[in-house]
Amino acid sequence: MPTAPEPEPEPGEDDLHALAPPPQPVFHVEQALLGALLLDPHRLGDVPGIGADSFSTAAHAALFSAISTLPPPDPDEHAKNTKWLDHVLTTARGKARALTAPYLHTLVQVCPWPRHAPAYARMVEAEHARRRLHRAAEHLVQTVNDASLPYPVQPALDKADALAALVDDIASRFPPRAGVLPRTPAPPPATPPDQTEAIEEEQLLLATATAHPADIVSIGWLLPDDLTLPLHAGLWQCLTALARRDEPIDPVTVLWEAQQRGLLDAGDEPREVLRLLAEPAGSVEYWAERALQRSLLSTAEHTGRHIGAYADDPANTPFQLVVGARRSLADINAIRTRWQHATGATPPQRRRPAATTRAGPPTTTVAYAARPTRATR
Repeated sequence: MPTAPEPEPEPGEDDLHALAPPPQPVFHVEQALLGALLLDPHRLGDVPGIGADSFSTAAHAALFSAISTLPPPDPDEHAKNTKWLDHVLTTARGKARALTAPYLHTLVQVCPWPRHAPAYARMVEAEHARRRLHRAAEHLVQTVNDASLPYPVQPALDKADALAALVDDIASRFPPRAGVLPRTPAPPPATPPDQTEAIEEEQLLLATATAHPADIVSIGWLLPDDLTLPLHAGLWQCLTALARRDEPIDPVTVLWEAQQRGLLDAGDEPREVLRLLAEPAGSVEYWAERALQRSLLSTAEHTGRHIGAYADDPANTPFQLVVGARRSLADINAIRTRWQHATGATPPQRRRPAATTRAGPPTTTVAYAARPTRATR
């Protein structure tokens, strides 16, 4: 078994900081995996599911990149000298200057069992999946809140599609297991933006729909929950109910319907409701589409934040992340369908991956071929 290369001068304080272990357990898992590969380079073929970008630090990524690109050494020669380890260190230092021979010695020492490399790699792959999911969810939230985008809906939907594709990829790498949804609590509500514009536009929607009731039926894609205020949602329910029953619609009949539904119990003055419904402007379809757009973006932001919370919880397995993320993404898909109906947009055809075989092994379990297949459900 080879020993580590000869010690070099100690690195400076900044270099040591680059190698300091972060609090995440995966750092130690990565050390064990790299130590196994330094001891037994032939085990690289047992860990096909990971790459340099799977590692949490630049130093570890550089080491894995060097190990995976350099020709493997002759086993007998590797057991006698450190020539190959010297090549690994020299190559890796091109990307991570902080790496030293003593650190490679540390990696070799902390590896409990080199034959457990596939298990270590599976853990690294799982943590990488968590980080990828968190980044994709964060990109979705950032896109929703990007004030520089004049038409934010399609960019947000594109980010949602990218997030869904990533979830599919994670699902293909990790077979289903018996389990439950993530128990991660929902994140607290985001700080609400200034709703002045939304409230004014919803008032115009309600007043214009009251003045032009024939247009209400054509916008069945707008739901009460798309509106920001409970009173506005209730008044929209009143309007759609009166339209379905083909009853007269004007401010007075809507006010009476609101009373029958208990909307005025919250203290809203009848005179204020009548005033709100008596100031139409523009078209019903325009204001309804504006309301639906806000609802879609709000749903996308909530979905991104919820999936981000799942990914931040280390107690969630990759399969739990998949199940939770897909449930959250279903909310976007539902409102996307209504948006496409409202705007006449053609839904993109996203190719779904083949179904994961329920008994299929993870991508990093090649070395376990001689063992009985583990039950996955």
